[in-house]
Amino acid sequence: MKLTLTLTILLAVVIGGCNCKIVQFIFGDSLSDVGNNNFLSKSLARANLPWYGIDYGNGLPNGRFCNGRTVADIIGDEMGLPRPPAYLDQSLTEDVILSNGVNFASGGGGILNETGGLFIQRLSLYKQIELFQGIQDLIREKIGSKDANKFFQQARYVVALGSNDFINNYLMPVYRDSWTYNDKSFIQYLVDTQRSQLTLLHSLGARELMVFGLGPMGCIPLQRVLSTDGQCQDKTNQLALAYNKATNELVVELSNTLANASYKFGDAYDVVNDVITNPGNYGFSNSDSPCCSFGKIRPALTCNPASTLCSDRSKYVFWDEYHPSDSANQLIAKELIKKLGFLKPNQTDASPPTPALGPSSDDDAQ
Repeated sequence: MKLTLTLTILLAVVIGGCNCKIVQFIFGDSLSDVGNNNFLSKSLARANLPWYGIDYGNGLPNGRFCNGRTVADIIGDEMGLPRPPAYLDQSLTEDVILSNGVNFASGGGGILNETGGLFIQRLSLYKQIELFQGIQDLIREKIGSKDANKFFQQARYVVALGSNDFINNYLMPVYRDSWTYNDKSFIQYLVDTQRSQLTLLHSLGARELMVFGLGPMGCIPLQRVLSTDGQCQDKTNQLALAYNKATNELVVELSNTLANASYKFGDAYDVVNDVITNPGNYGFSNSDSPCCSFGKIRPALTCNPASTLCSDRSKYVFWDEYHPSDSANQLIAKELIKKLGFLKPNQTDASPPTPALGPSSDDDAQ
C-alpha cells in the first residue's frame, strides 16, 4: 500500500510539472551585493571585514556593504519573497535557485563594462546577465524548458545600478569616459546601454521588473569630504536627477512596448534628499558623515576593524563613506513600496501587509 501511494505521488509530480515558488533575481552594485565580491579574490571592493554586518544575523561580515540589510532585502521581505543568495556562494544549487532565486549584484559594478575598473574585479551588468543565462541553462536541465520558462516569467526582477557609472567612472579623470562624453551624451550612453540590457532580460523571461533610481549621490560622505566646503556637490546631484528622468522615460517606454512587461521605476531621490537636509524629522542625528570611520582621518574608503563606530547606528543616515545605514535603507524601502504599491504574490489590495524583518540587535559585537 505504501509503495502504491509513493508511486502515485511521484507520478502526480511528473504529470503536474514544477510547482515553482516565486523568487527574485537581483542585478546590482554594492547597494545590493550580498557577498559576490567576497569570492572575487582580487577585488578591491569587498565587505569582508568588521564592522560590516554588525546588525545582521550573527553580526559577522556577510558581503553586504552595510551594518544590516539592503533595500532589496527589505522590499523582498515586505513582498514575502525569500532573500536570494549570492551567485558565487558555494552552496548555490539548482534546488536553492528554485527556492530562493539568485543575487548577482557586485560592488563596483556598473551599467557600463568599463565602470569600476580601479576595483580590478567586479561584475558589470552585462556580466551579471551572462551569469543569469547560465543559471537558466541549469534550471532547464533540471525541470524542463516549459516549467523553466514559467519559473523565470513569474519571478521578480530588480536592476539597481548606475551610481558607479558616475562616481567610479565619468566623474573620475582617470577614466576615458570622463573626457569622451559631456553630461548629456554620457547619460544618453547609459540609457541606450540600459535599453539593450533590459530588453535582453525581457527576452530571458523578465516580466515583472523594477529599476532603482539614483539618490542624491553628491551628498554621500565621500563626495562631501572631497568638496571644498564640506557641502553636497550640486553637479553630481544634477547628474542623478537627469539620469533618473531619462531612465524613468525608458522604463515607461519598455513597459508599454515589450510583451506582457510590467516594468517600474523606483525613485526615492526626493525623500532621501529630505532626510539628508532635515535628518531630525526622520529620527536621525547625522546625515553628513559615516557611522564607521577613522574619525577626522577622511576619506576612509572602507570600514574595517580599526575603524571607530558611532554610538548609535540607528541615528546615522550613512554607514560608511558610500553606503546608507540599515535605518536609512528601511526608510528608502518604505518609500519605494509606498510609491509603487508592491503586493505579495497572490495578494490583493485588501490584504494587510506583513512587516519587514528587522536586523538583529547585536551591539555586543562592537
